[in-house]
Amino acid sequence: MQGVGRARQMVRHCQAPGVAKEWRAMSDDSLVVNEIFFSVQGESSWSGLPCVFVRLTGCPLRCSYCDTAYAFREGRRMSRAAILEEVARRARPFREADLRVPGRDGESVRLPLVEVTGGEPLAQAGVLPLLRALCDAGHTVLLETSGALDIRPVDPRVHRIMDLKCPSSGEADRNRWENLEVLRPTDELKFVIGTVEDYEWARDQILGRQLHRLCPILISWVHPLTPAQQDPALKPVPAGQRRLSPRELAERLLADALPVRFQTQLHKWIWPPDQRSV
Repeated sequence: MQGVGRARQMVRHCQAPGVAKEWRAMSDDSLVVNEIFFSVQGESSWSGLPCVFVRLTGCPLRCSYCDTAYAFREGRRMSRAAILEEVARRARPFREADLRVPGRDGESVRLPLVEVTGGEPLAQAGVLPLLRALCDAGHTVLLETSGALDIRPVDPRVHRIMDLKCPSSGEADRNRWENLEVLRPTDELKFVIGTVEDYEWARDQILGRQLHRLCPILISWVHPLTPAQQDPALKPVPAGQRRLSPRELAERLLADALPVRFQTQLHKWIWPPDQRSV
């Protein structure tokens, strides 16, 4: 019961921004997990492929558009071995048949993908050995991260999908710019854009810093939150910002000839946008 109490205590701590150090202080042989599920990868250059998702609990950020605020607080502590076992169970039909697809560099990609997301997964100390163990098991591993924490310790076999937070998020001051120096061609850099101001900021960062030379760039349109997703802890969109429709965003990308990949969240077009575990 002492371990369970400690896990609940850590979940409570995670409701407030700026608590990454407390999460990293947890034992690295277990993690607080919000959910593990199997679905279609809805974002990034991996979009459309089958994927096992491991969503961890807790995040030090409160982005205005966050659609998984339930992961700020909800979760249960699981050992790394139990997480690996659950991932293996869900991946078994693909692994038994050794199903693969061609990758970008000509090498085959083993299915299903495994993505560790959150919340902010790097806020928990146990995520690093978990990522390493998933790679050791032969999985194609993706990591979704806010870009607010150091990505250098992540196993080099992991495909890191990192945000640069735009102005409407309310968290642009949390960007850890040093992360740009360690991005690899196998990583991806994502800008989540909901307003004209976001677009202009992202365009200036991409061109001014030549970010497209580091790794693929993703431009993701902000899907409006449903009432059920509007958590009171989220930051407000700064006053005076002008919303963009997906069409307006796409037209601006084309007009400015940006070297990026435009995406919407595929799973929100297949299932209700506030449905969990998809």
